[in-house]
Amino acid sequence: MKGIKLDSYVKGPLELTVTSLPDPVPTHDEYLIEVRAAATNFFDLLQIAGKYQHQPPFPWIAGMEFAGTVMTAPASGKFREGDRVFGAKQGAYATRVTVKEDVLHRVPDGWSFEDAAGLYVTVPTSYAALLIRAKLLPGETVLVHAGAGGVGLAAIQIAKAAGATVIATASTAAKLAVCVSYGADHVLDYSSGDWPGRVLGLTNGKGVDVVFDPVGLIEPSLKCIAWCGRLLVVGFAGGKIEKVALNRVLLKNVAVVGIHWGLYADKEKKEGTVEKVWAGVMRLVQEGKFKPTVFKGEGVAEFVGLENVGRALESLGKRETWGKVVVSVPREMGPRL
Repeated sequence: MKGIKLDSYVKGPLELTVTSLPDPVPTHDEYLIEVRAAATNFFDLLQIAGKYQHQPPFPWIAGMEFAGTVMTAPASGKFREGDRVFGAKQGAYATRVTVKEDVLHRVPDGWSFEDAAGLYVTVPTSYAALLIRAKLLPGETVLVHAGAGGVGLAAIQIAKAAGATVIATASTAAKLAVCVSYGADHVLDYSSGDWPGRVLGLTNGKGVDVVFDPVGLIEPSLKCIAWCGRLLVVGFAGGKIEKVALNRVLLKNVAVVGIHWGLYADKEKKEGTVEKVWAGVMRLVQEGKFKPTVFKGEGVAEFVGLENVGRALESLGKRETWGKVVVSVPREMGPRL
């Protein structure tokens, strides 16, 4: 098979190279998947540079999210050879990967491999943040920062499906237009210093009920959050971890709520939270209330083949894209097990 193996950290994604590797051998309870698309994430950029909190021992294959076809399956597995699936496991930037059943889901009807490859990380994160952690209610107003990003576009669609009004922020006119195309009711440029005041104007002075923040804009968002509002800490894509003045949290009676989706499988296994979230996500897909968020624009044709993973990651890191940046992986010529 082919894959992007790292024996040492790299200074940038363009240093990544594709090499020939031995085919992975599945254990008795694993599936062998032919990867047909792989999604990029900001944490991939951190990991290849040795800056992520989860660093596998060398050598390792980069990438996490994928979609593809089942090549071999366990005797008692629910998926069979030829089934189209998506999931996540370290080593997705390869033509083949072995995975256990608990990280696999069936590709929705009518969705391509590229559409499904970016579902696993961002969509359940946004769903759990809004509906489990913030307990979003119909009729409430949500401020979605970085609305044109992967979790942002997911949050816009999930909030709209829940009956909320969405105010989305982004840094360019093109990205604001993307937010509108995915259902945002109002859009604002957060590079403009007056955006909190404009949020108050859009809410008749009340402020928003929920702030969805994957960037690091909690402090200024306190200026435009409503009484008893909820501030969702989703991430720090802006590169800064804020220090919040807690007196303002007290005076507005607000809640600051974190979301660490990756730990739910361990921390709330008995509660079945992961299964409930995925059931909710798939219901939205089936009802036509959630559409793919794959980036489409100038240069997308370059994101075909593992040799272009580096370019895709570079574009993601430079914020030249929107939604999920996905690399198509053509079928590997050679024997199929």
